[in-house]
Amino acid sequence: MTRSSRLALLTLFAALLTPFARSQDNYEIQVYGADTVAPRTTMVEIHSNFTVDGSKTVQDGMLPTNHAEHETLELTQGITDWSEVGFYVFTSIQPGEGWQWVGDHIRPRVRAPENWHWPVGVSLSLEFGYQRAAYSPDTWTLEIRPIVDKQIDRWYFAFNPALERSLHGPSVNQGVTFSPAAKFSYNFTKKIAGGLEYYASYGSLAGFDSLRNQQQQIFPTIDVDFGPQWEFNFGVGIGATSSTDHLIVKCIVGRRFSWPHKK
Repeated sequence: MTRSSRLALLTLFAALLTPFARSQDNYEIQVYGADTVAPRTTMVEIHSNFTVDGSKTVQDGMLPTNHAEHETLELTQGITDWSEVGFYVFTSIQPGEGWQWVGDHIRPRVRAPENWHWPVGVSLSLEFGYQRAAYSPDTWTLEIRPIVDKQIDRWYFAFNPALERSLHGPSVNQGVTFSPAAKFSYNFTKKIAGGLEYYASYGSLAGFDSLRNQQQQIFPTIDVDFGPQWEFNFGVGIGATSSTDHLIVKCIVGRRFSWPHKK
């Protein structure tokens, strides 16, 4: 083999062994339903996610995720019977780093109105925003998330086949990537439902990443109905690939605030 051939082979071998850069995505771990927030109503949610076992070294300038606490404030305002706008504030509490602001996203969403009488719930969200490079090498990102869900007696199903695009960062060349999420649950009582949630990032639509470089997580979850104004979701996530944080605990607490009609 010539020197140039050996160099090319070594470069290819190193590329195969090096994991793709990944962001700290554990801020908003949620499978969305098709419903939107009612008009004249504001939904306030706190997403609390603690990485029990995650990455332990700095990778491409990004801080490790191990023992990081991510706190996200989500504010969603209902606009019409079929539209809403959400806004996120991402923060992280890192060992030795203190409480840091990470970034902000905005998310308008529309849905098929109920008077269309579709057999399933359908909505579409568009999420755009910024995250600091210390927490995500891809600082500006765009996500298009179709949402389909269905309640059948005590069973509930939801599927979010999200498409993501890096607008600034090392993943720009990947183009559009596929990041599906899904959920099914069963109402054990009128107040308590248990089920499974699945989250993944398969890589570019032009060619999925190898299994070891994909991110896949499975969350056994519980939802508790504390009343029509409240939302509560708790789960423990297990990473199924080497590129995924191995153990995460998440909790979502939400409260709706309705505003009266003006006279």
